[in-house]
Amino acid sequence: MSDGIDYGKLMHRAMRSLIQEVLGDVAKNGLPGQHHFFITFDTTHEDVAIADWLRDRYPVEMTVVLQHWFDNLEVSDQGFSVTLNFGESPEPLYIPYDAIHTFVDPSVEFGLRFETSQDEDEDMPAAGEHENASAHPDADDEPEDSAQDAEIVSLDSFRK
Repeated sequence: MSDGIDYGKLMHRAMRSLIQEVLGDVAKNGLPGQHHFFITFDTTHEDVAIADWLRDRYPVEMTVVLQHWFDNLEVSDQGFSVTLNFGESPEPLYIPYDAIHTFVDPSVEFGLRFETSQDEDEDMPAAGEHENASAHPDADDEPEDSAQDAEIVSLDSFRK
């Protein structure tokens, strides 16, 4: 028998279940209203499946945006897969829930952050603030000096 109840682990499981339910609904019905998601995940996680060039460009962490264009969103109990457009290049991704660091829906100022032992002392960014944002499907695909210095930009500015 354990020494106590691991509330942190239980909360993480509940938060990941919430993400699964939200993405499952979006897979069936599409994004309602102005909802969109910024999902930051650990690219070093053993079960993350992304193109080699994306892993090379984002060796630690990457943020993807589910907003205007995404395809093949499939949700399972362990994670989700989706095809996103990176500078006119559609790429399939698989992201397990336990690789997710943050899940933010800025349209309703909602965000989840999964704490790890290395960042327990950091504060969660406010809605609209997304630290370490790294990849933006549909955005220009010019190289960045550092993924840590990247800024989130409106995808509308890249639309014709």
